[in-house]
Amino acid sequence: MIRVFSHTSRNVCSVRFPNLFLWRETHAFDFVLRTMSKNSVVRIGTHDGPFHCDEVLACALLKLLPEYKNASIIRSRNQNILNTCDIVVDVGGEYDPSRHRYDHHMREFKESMSTIMKKPGYDWTIKLSSAGLIYCHYGHEILRSVLSDVTEDKVIDEIFKHVYDTLIKEIDGIDNGVPMYDAEPLYRIVTDLSARVGRLNPQWNSHDVDVEERFEKAMALVLEEFLEFVQYTKNVWLPAKDIVRRAVESRFEVDPSGEIIVLSQVAPWKEHLFQLEKEMNVSPSIKYTIFENPDSYRVQCMPEAPGSFVCRMFLPEAWGGLRDSILVEACGIEGATFVHSVRFIGGNKTKDGALAMARKALEIGKAVQCIK
Repeated sequence: MIRVFSHTSRNVCSVRFPNLFLWRETHAFDFVLRTMSKNSVVRIGTHDGPFHCDEVLACALLKLLPEYKNASIIRSRNQNILNTCDIVVDVGGEYDPSRHRYDHHMREFKESMSTIMKKPGYDWTIKLSSAGLIYCHYGHEILRSVLSDVTEDKVIDEIFKHVYDTLIKEIDGIDNGVPMYDAEPLYRIVTDLSARVGRLNPQWNSHDVDVEERFEKAMALVLEEFLEFVQYTKNVWLPAKDIVRRAVESRFEVDPSGEIIVLSQVAPWKEHLFQLEKEMNVSPSIKYTIFENPDSYRVQCMPEAPGSFVCRMFLPEAWGGLRDSILVEACGIEGATFVHSVRFIGGNKTKDGALAMARKALEIGKAVQCIK
């Protein structure tokens, strides 16, 4: 059970129970201090009122550490109360790791993973939220705590980077209002973790909602997401790197161009391929990846950048949206089953057929580039 003390709950008490709210405003400080003085438990401080994904995750991450496992969470904006806390996140107007103060709302605050870690491989420049700050300062220790079977620092470091790059950085960016794109997005994403946490706050027309229960529910949500992602990174994503590495190393055996790779088995490959291209100075860059799908094979285009829908070389325009016999007639390759209308992926009944599609697509793509 997480013990949460909140100094104020204005959205419920001030409207529904005005007298109770007045009592709490007058006596809450003394009450909380008396409660604290009777208990020597460690205290994590954060702000009260509406909660956000970053401080919810920051609190959840801290409670994964032995020293904060049984900590009480004090939700308040009263500086006198916050001063009694052992660690404070997302409130207080102070960033000072030596005092365990981790707010990011100050005008002068410009810290990112790169400015704090100050070493190669930690080049992210997104401004940190309280989640990013706690992860930056305690993340390696947290991962060692939850992955007790992992003893190599190098492995912990790789997991740390991947979890930051694909989970924590998103929360940092959203909380700090960093746009994903230079242009206006064509659609909204409202199912991300930050949005789901936000919807757990009491709504404008809700009644008799316990904010602290909702905060606890939000902590359970982000904790499950974090731990699941850490396990996925360790057990699924990280081992896939060797599969991709072997495919890159043998690329010239697949095709003389060196621009097509074949995975020995299906596995997460795009992020690893971007990283391996840098590590191995791969040139020319990989254009197509072939992998097995149940009962068939896929040929997929390599995107220009992680998360991009723009590919280095799309499959030929004349193939887009075609299937089966019509596609076979258009491309001249037996066994062709489909090419997506956006042309980022296609299929063939056999491995040789998929390779033939990739080779022909590469030939056509280079011819088009020459014309342009």
